[in-house]
Amino acid sequence: MGIDPGLTRCGLGVVEGSVGRALRLVDVNVVRTSSDLPVAQRLVTIEKGVAAWIEEHCPDAVAVERVFARSDVSTVMGTAQASGIAMVVAARQGLPVALHTPSEVKAAVTGNGRAEKAQVGSMIARILRLEAPPKPADAADALALAITHIWRGGAQARIDAALAAAGRRTR
Repeated sequence: MGIDPGLTRCGLGVVEGSVGRALRLVDVNVVRTSSDLPVAQRLVTIEKGVAAWIEEHCPDAVAVERVFARSDVSTVMGTAQASGIAMVVAARQGLPVALHTPSEVKAAVTGNGRAEKAQVGSMIARILRLEAPPKPADAADALALAITHIWRGGAQARIDAALAAAGRRTR
């Protein structure tokens, strides 16, 4: 499951598959909160939305976008708060949580760490064999996080297995 955290729109995406196999869209949506509400109430809405998705979809892992510094501190704060909520909800369910930077995700799905949102959406549609990119961009970004985690997680699992077989220590 991928989560693109945001205080106004928190993207949620579930993808099924493994490295070397076709991936399949399970579900995608966005939890929305109104800027008219107090931040605490908005965070409760996000918490409930993420918890409901985890309960419904039973993911193996949760990938959350790593918060990075932007020029607008208020945007970073809201994103960081939503990210923390998502991580806590997943951890409470005993799920492994991975963080991926936006550039890692863009590079994984497009081959370009500086890809535009439209390129990411287009590649998500292509990878998941969708007729059109998911809207809004937060939904596509959540799917991109899930895809990145499958591809990177699967590759790391193969490396760890090979090292273990060779009698070497894994991370």
